Amino acid sequence: MAGSKEIRTKIKSVENTRKITRAMEMVAASKMRKAQERMRAARPYAEKIRQVAAHMARANPEYKHPFLIKRAAVKNIGVIVITSDKGLCGGLNTNILRLVVSRMKEWEGEGKGIAVCPIGNKGFGFMSRIGANVKSHMIGLGDTPHIEKLIGAVKVMLDAYTAGELDAIYLSYNDFVNTMKQEPMMEQLLPLSSEQLGASKDSWDYIYEPDAKLVVDELLTRYVESLVYSAVTENQASEQSARMVAMKAASDNAKSVIGELKLIYNKARQAAITKEISEIVGGAAAV
Repeated sequence: MAGSKEIRTKIKSVENTRKITRAMEMVAASKMRKAQERMRAARPYAEKIRQVAAHMARANPEYKHPFLIKRAAVKNIGVIVITSDKGLCGGLNTNILRLVVSRMKEWEGEGKGIAVCPIGNKGFGFMSRIGANVKSHMIGLGDTPHIEKLIGAVKVMLDAYTAGELDAIYLSYNDFVNTMKQEPMMEQLLPLSSEQLGASKDSWDYIYEPDAKLVVDELLTRYVESLVYSAVTENQASEQSARMVAMKAASDNAKSVIGELKLIYNKARQAAITKEISEIVGGAAAV
């Protein structure tokens, strides 16, 4: 059995660790609320631009944007992978990367080329380690993501799709269900499906300035960027929720370890006292 001094040192060390995990839990809870507010604030814009894109896509049957055209044969696939920049958030990043790797293996088995665009330090590091074809990347988004920072990395993938280098683009991220549940998702980003744009009941007529092609091109590009931004806000809300839960579990485990160590310490102290009493009694009897 370890000595009393060693056990006291272990107890102090675990108590210090618990203070850190408790502080991280409270910080994550505060950031989670802000991340959820950003996530909800992004939804009205995404919904409105989706409606406008749907109306305009149907109002111009003579012009079909490349984002709406489904390729006859899919030979090259692009994947935008959204992860966190920091760790200590449980299995959040592991789950989404496992899903992406599984799909990549399926596509490779079918003889398809794959290019990835990791958003987040964890995803970028992982893709670099496995030797994936990283076409573009974005790290260091911070706690408050801005769509201006995302445009560069996303535009590289969109330009590759427009140029015919990629035949489909998929978006993978962690969908925020609730504080205790986050689901890894992978959905097709391009070509845009009718389900994504939604069914339009009314036929709207537009007056375009300067011309229809330029307006539709710009609008659909902004719509796709808004989808990526919305996925980033979902992932950040999931990240803070997962970190809060992970730190709470770590704090609870530390509390349990401290209780066990204190029990061992008390037993060791009682054994030492009993030994001293026995020595005193034995010495007195010898005299």
